[in-house]
Amino acid sequence: MKPWSFATSTADWWSQLTRRLGSYRAIGRGLLVCVTIALATTFIADHYGGPTLLYALLFGMSLHFLSEEGRCREGIEFAARTVLRFGVALLGARMTLEQVGDLGLGPVLTVIGSVALVIALGAVLARALGLPRDLGLLTGGAVAICGASAALALSAVMPRHETSERNTILTVVGVTTLSTMAMVTYPLIAGALELANAQAGIFLGGTIHDVAQVVGAGYMISEQTGDISTLVKLVRVAMLVPAVMVFMWLFRKSRQEEGATTKVPMLPGFLMGFVVLVVVNSLGLIPETVNDGMSTLSRWCLVTAIAALGIKTSFQKLAVVGWRPVILMVLETLLLLAVVLGVVMLGALGA
Repeated sequence: MKPWSFATSTADWWSQLTRRLGSYRAIGRGLLVCVTIALATTFIADHYGGPTLLYALLFGMSLHFLSEEGRCREGIEFAARTVLRFGVALLGARMTLEQVGDLGLGPVLTVIGSVALVIALGAVLARALGLPRDLGLLTGGAVAICGASAALALSAVMPRHETSERNTILTVVGVTTLSTMAMVTYPLIAGALELANAQAGIFLGGTIHDVAQVVGAGYMISEQTGDISTLVKLVRVAMLVPAVMVFMWLFRKSRQEEGATTKVPMLPGFLMGFVVLVVVNSLGLIPETVNDGMSTLSRWCLVTAIAALGIKTSFQKLAVVGWRPVILMVLETLLLLAVVLGVVMLGALGA
């Protein structure tokens, strides 16, 4: 055992500090690239319109070469994992238990039933199309719950393999595109069927994939429709918690086979954060300004994470996937549309 000395202790401390600063610097480079993409795409979406998440993906893919060399790789991985999970956890600040109660039992049961049905049939449709069950579950969860956010959260607890990141990117691109199309076409369907404001809100909130598109479509009809569609959508967002837990149970053996270094705990930190924020927000302990700030930060985190995933994926890898995953997501979207619209129409006839 070496004798202690001030010089030796100082040298060890300095060596540890240097290593730690070096790791922070390595993370900072890649993270800065992802944040820059998030800033640029948000500016473009705010000033010229269009889906921010899709822009972030495409911008990230154009910088794919950064993931192939070492200087930015660590920061890109940090953004794709840690920043992603932090952003998903902050989604909990957007809803309260009181909001769910205000909707009534019917819309809540409709959401729960449609989410479970679309995810289950997503796996069946995937196998029928010759695709992996994992892809069917991932796309089904993204379509049924909350689009790109759900795809990112569910993929975080699914087993890692050579096509997992490609599947995640493909799902994000697909649901974002379909959600944008739905924002334009679904209000026309509601108008053609002469749905009342409340019925239109349940229909839009229960079928459109991403939160932003639900808000846009709902307030396009009326303020009441916008309020109801947003609440219904937040109930779908809340379904992310049980969905993640079910996915963890389904893939528990696969995760264990990956080894202890990648094993996910029974209740991941980001999921615990989501639940805690929902409860705290339900108790009214989060000031409105803080709540708005957390929602904004969540959005920025998700855009940054998607930019990182875009950097890690190339157009060439997506091109080899073919048309079948696209057909899968379209079928899942039509299934969700049929189920929710059918329930709304039956309710209208019953009234």
